[in-house]
Amino acid sequence: MDKTFKLHNDEEARLLFGNHDEHIRTIEKACGVKIVARAENLTITGNEKAAEKASHVFEQLLGSVRSGKGVRGAEIEYFIKTLSGDESLELDDLYGERIEVPSKKLFVAPKTKGQKEYVDAIRKHDIVIGIGPAGTGKTYLAMAMAVSALRRNEVSRIILTRPAVEAGESLGFLPGDLYDKVSPYLRPLYDALYEMMEADRIHKFLESGVIEVAPLAYMRGRTLNDSFIIMDEAQNTTPEQMKMFLTRLGFDSKTVITGDITQSDLPGGKARGLMGIKDILKNIDGIKVISLTGHDVVRHELVQRIIQAYENLESKK
Repeated sequence: MDKTFKLHNDEEARLLFGNHDEHIRTIEKACGVKIVARAENLTITGNEKAAEKASHVFEQLLGSVRSGKGVRGAEIEYFIKTLSGDESLELDDLYGERIEVPSKKLFVAPKTKGQKEYVDAIRKHDIVIGIGPAGTGKTYLAMAMAVSALRRNEVSRIILTRPAVEAGESLGFLPGDLYDKVSPYLRPLYDALYEMMEADRIHKFLESGVIEVAPLAYMRGRTLNDSFIIMDEAQNTTPEQMKMFLTRLGFDSKTVITGDITQSDLPGGKARGLMGIKDILKNIDGIKVISLTGHDVVRHELVQRIIQAYENLESKK
């Protein structure tokens, strides 16, 4: 079965095909088709189902190019993967509302249906709990939303925290002042932050308190107004710590809690503060719990396979 598309001009073809035709190769491999471009015509050849799927992808990509939004290779790959579970999906369903950040990246976008649901939840709710394995974008997307909110003056500061639990170490035995002690624990948050904001601005905001980093224990007794608060590694909280943190929320603030219940560093390995949160908070308006899975992993393909292998092992227990 053949499907043919007529392109408007060479520039449209360049944007659609990618550097060295990388987008075409991605679609050929993912959909199991052959794509031939001659002059202004692009022909897709394959069995009916494969050709229809590849054609749907190209229709969406063409629409994105012609609307001025452009196309990115990673977006194509994850869009095709997501299509396998929902053939009616459109590119704008995932990437239509990109998160603007003040860096060379210009914007961040969710790459799977689960990530899109997570970002939408952060937009609509004051407290969001994102639970899922490593690589699902829990921390990265929360940071993008925080930076975007600060950029638009929706909040006046960003507060980053996590429980300081790591292989039995305590903060008191680490060298340096509080900032030095906490920084290694908050490295994933810093990594995401430095991708979305210029380094000199980050340092300025840290010095002025516009961006604050602190261990979870230092949240006790505070009321956090006009803030975007991110608590990372929530699987390492006790139920008492989780209750304490949830009740810090002040006026005009938003809280995102992220964690992976399969990777707890608590004694006994149980994510006690995170495990029961769905049942405790399920009937409270304004709070949303999002569960991400291995299908939402945006890392090396082997990471998805590793997570799936562990999930298969757990299901047999």
